[in-house]
Amino acid sequence: MAGQTCAAIQIRGLSFSYSDGNQALRDIDLCIAAGEKVALVGPNGAGKSTLLLHLNGILTGQQGQVMVGDVVVSAPHLRLVRAVVGIVFQNPDDQLFSPTVFDDVAYGPIYMGLSEGEIRQRVARALGQVGMESYAPRTSHHLSLGEKKRISIATVLAMDPRVLALDEPSSGLDPRARRTLIHLLQQLGQTMLVSTHDMMLVAELCSRMVVLDQGRIVADGATRDLLANDELLRAHGLEAPPALGR
Repeated sequence: MAGQTCAAIQIRGLSFSYSDGNQALRDIDLCIAAGEKVALVGPNGAGKSTLLLHLNGILTGQQGQVMVGDVVVSAPHLRLVRAVVGIVFQNPDDQLFSPTVFDDVAYGPIYMGLSEGEIRQRVARALGQVGMESYAPRTSHHLSLGEKKRISIATVLAMDPRVLALDEPSSGLDPRARRTLIHLLQQLGQTMLVSTHDMMLVAELCSRMVVLDQGRIVADGATRDLLANDELLRAHGLEAPPALGR
C-alpha cells in the first residue's frame, strides 16, 4: 500500500516463470508491515501459491527481490529466512510425516539445533497455542482434517517465526473446524499473508486484501473497501461473503 512502512516482507519487481514457460508472477511489488494480516485472493492459477513459496526460498524469482526484514531471500540466507518465515501448506499431509504429533512439531526445533529441554518447551507452547496440548503422543494421520491443519500450524509455530504464510488454510473444513481455525488465527500475533478463496475468512481475519490475477497485483487496499467493490470482484472471479453481499 502506498506510503506504508515495510518492516516484515518487501517484494520488488518479482517475476517468475515455470520450466514449461508459464509465467506465474509478473513484476510483483508488495510491502507487508510487521503485525499485518493480509489476504491474497484471486482466481485459480493467479499465482497466489507461487508467491507464497518465494517468501522462504522454496522458489526463487528470475527477476526482482524478496526481503524478509533486512535479509534478502537468497541461497546464502535460507536457513535464517526459514526460521523467520513459516509456510503452512494447503494439504497438512505435506507437513505431517513423523510417528507422533510430538515428533512432527519437534522436527523444526531439532533442525535448529536446540537443546532437548528447549525443544520440549517449544513443542508444548506450540501445541498450546493451537489448543492441541493432549495430542502430543497421537499419530497425525489418524486425526481429522481440522486437527491436522492445527497441528500443521503448530509445526511452524514451534520455529517461533515472525511471519506466517498460509495457503488455503480453511480449505475442506466443516463449519465448526473452520470457525475454530479462524479464531486461532485471530489470536496469533505473527505477520500473516493468507492465500485463500474463503472470503468470509478474509473479512473476519484480514484488514488488508491483495487481489492477484494472471500473475499481477490488480488491487491492494482495505478489505472492507475492496469487498464492497462489486465490479472489481466480478472482474477477477471473486464474490463478497453473504453477510457483506448487496
